[in-house]
Amino acid sequence: MVLSSAARTSVGNLPHELTSFVGRRREVTETRRSLSASRLVTLTGIGGVGKTRLALRVAHESQRAFPDGVWFVEFGGLTAPELVHDAVATAFGIREVRPGPPDALVDFICEQNVLLVLDNCEHLVGAAAELAGNLLRSCRNLRILATSREPLGVSGEKVLRVPPLGVPDPDRPGRGKPTLFEAVTLFEERAVAVVPGFDLNDTNRAAVTRICQRLDGLPLPIELAAARLRALSPDQIAARLTDTFMLLNAGGREAPSRQQTLRLCIDWSHDLCTPREREAWSRLSVFGGRFELDAAEAICAETLGQHELLDVVTSLVDKSILIRDEQDSGVGYRMLETLRDYGREKLELTGDGPRLRRRHRDWYETFVAPVESEWIGPQQARWRARLQCEQPNLRAATQFCLDDPAEAESGLRIATATWPYALSRGQLQEGRYWLERALAHQGGEPTVARAKALCAYILLSGNQGHTDEAEAYLDEARAVVAVVGDPVVDAELAYAEGNHALFAGDMARALELFPAGLDVFRGTDPLREVSTLLGMGLASGIVGEVDRAVRYAEESLAIAEARGDAVYRAYGLLVLALTLVRADRGRARGLLHRVVRLEHDLGDPLGTAMSVEALAWVADADGEAQRAAVLLGAAQSMWSTFGSGGVSVLAMRTLHDDCVDSTRRALGDAAFTKAFRRGLEAVTDDAVAYALRETNLASGGSSGEASTAPGGDLTRRERQIADLVAEGLTNRAIAERLVISPRTVEGHVEHALTKLGFRSRSQIAAWVAEQKAAETP
Repeated sequence: MVLSSAARTSVGNLPHELTSFVGRRREVTETRRSLSASRLVTLTGIGGVGKTRLALRVAHESQRAFPDGVWFVEFGGLTAPELVHDAVATAFGIREVRPGPPDALVDFICEQNVLLVLDNCEHLVGAAAELAGNLLRSCRNLRILATSREPLGVSGEKVLRVPPLGVPDPDRPGRGKPTLFEAVTLFEERAVAVVPGFDLNDTNRAAVTRICQRLDGLPLPIELAAARLRALSPDQIAARLTDTFMLLNAGGREAPSRQQTLRLCIDWSHDLCTPREREAWSRLSVFGGRFELDAAEAICAETLGQHELLDVVTSLVDKSILIRDEQDSGVGYRMLETLRDYGREKLELTGDGPRLRRRHRDWYETFVAPVESEWIGPQQARWRARLQCEQPNLRAATQFCLDDPAEAESGLRIATATWPYALSRGQLQEGRYWLERALAHQGGEPTVARAKALCAYILLSGNQGHTDEAEAYLDEARAVVAVVGDPVVDAELAYAEGNHALFAGDMARALELFPAGLDVFRGTDPLREVSTLLGMGLASGIVGEVDRAVRYAEESLAIAEARGDAVYRAYGLLVLALTLVRADRGRARGLLHRVVRLEHDLGDPLGTAMSVEALAWVADADGEAQRAAVLLGAAQSMWSTFGSGGVSVLAMRTLHDDCVDSTRRALGDAAFTKAFRRGLEAVTDDAVAYALRETNLASGGSSGEASTAPGGDLTRRERQIADLVAEGLTNRAIAERLVISPRTVEGHVEHALTKLGFRSRSQIAAWVAEQKAAETP
């Protein structure tokens, strides 16, 4: 064995980081913690997710813990398993090595306190695992940090899956500032390197956000996209990402060849799969998002048996093609969009795409068919959880129907079946969107499916307060139902018309229409039975028939409770409370507190908004004008989340208007506006806590302030250091300015990150800027 001079004098061979490291604070901390407890830690994840950069950052930050060095071995360019041992020996500077006893590599490491980083092990996983096992058994002070698209499978291995960078939620674009998401920060930093002077501003922020969303927060594709700023604007890049693979084809020359383009990066993963895995990858790409095993079986059944499919899915998870995703509905799987696009391209080459998309549609049409009949009952929680997870697939299945005139009836059935879910989640706008498109696509043929879809559209529009838009649909619904001639559909129309009258303010008409369908629904349609009773109760209460209203509300509650329902139990309590707001304010207040908690726990924004609004009316009647104004603002914020301007029942808007006028007179315009804005700007959790008197938004109490102003619990020194971080100072520069040690600065920065819930210094900077803007008069 001959040692090079480098091996004799160096304490590692870590490559220098050529670009800034963005985010990943939680992953860095978790990896370092795992290395302290386990001698082998493997970072897994799809190509381009940033495993290598994370491993290098952990290695750099861990150097003090390994006095004999941190050594990096890159297997990416290696194809022969027989050369794995040599590659590691070469990294240590051992020029001649013969595997097996006596092993020069083991002899060299021996008692040394060393961290060995093995990068890109996936295509050599067997040889890498054998080497790692041998070294760990023979070198007691050795620790290994590996990166691979699947685990090594060595005894004692700790596996950490590296997730994509955080991106703004496309379904909830208003939640959080784009600059607080690591993917956006990464794009911005790489953009500055490409186009000096690039600035993330109001003009380009939306396009950059779309780019990061489209690329799933994967660092490699984001960096490749940012490189395109040499020739394109962010808007042009976002527009061209419809063909991601054609655009991103020019990685840096210093990158390994398989990472020079996104396609090569994914090709690399595809080549590592078995034929059965490749086929499953392409077939499973028909799913629009997360899917569970029962759905996968329907798509793959003709080529893979149930047990075979489970084995293949497990292997695809190990190879990071699929991501295991456990939710309340159970264990499911999902595929990053870039991998799904790739799989679909492969599927289209087989000519099997249309047939499998139709099979996907068939499965989901059957899947949602029982929703209405099972909604009031013990299955409701499962349905709510599962439908939330399956929304992307339901969208894809409905869109498939809209792309083919022959599939119009199926499109109507899918769009109609989930209206109870849309109502309970406040997704009224999306529910109407799919119904409207499906109705237009079907062309007007008078069928049962069309009649039911028209009724569902009327219901969602009324709950959103858009009764005018439902008028045209009502006329058509009556005409279609008359042609269909089905007593059940007749009753469903009466139910929809009764709701429309209720929301439009015609209580007499509502009380005339609702009973027409009640006898049909009793014992056969618990959803509409309970809903009809609630409508009758609310209408009766509005016209002053309190005893009758209470009777209807209590009957609906009894049915919901007997069937183990949660959503309509909360609605029953809400109707009962609304009926008693003027007749028995004390009882109404207690009921509303129960409803707020129930509705918020259920994730029902419509019910939460209505109950918070009603508590404002109670507070005003109790003489708590400021509290009422804050609650009015909070309710208004909640109404806006599902596209409603406020209380949807027209006859009850006078209660809202009276409350606004009363509190404004009591407080004066300036104080009312200030209190209303405090409620308007509060996040829902804080607003609910305030409604329940668990915090004090109105007077600036500590808990309320901490919630509405994140980071309010930073110490004076932590805030001072946060301000200096925002100025762009390094820890050493901050230490010099404040005359403290860099180690102390590092500790304060870590504490600030933890308290703020952030992962990067750039997020601190963005937060400081927002705080200063808010503090400016």
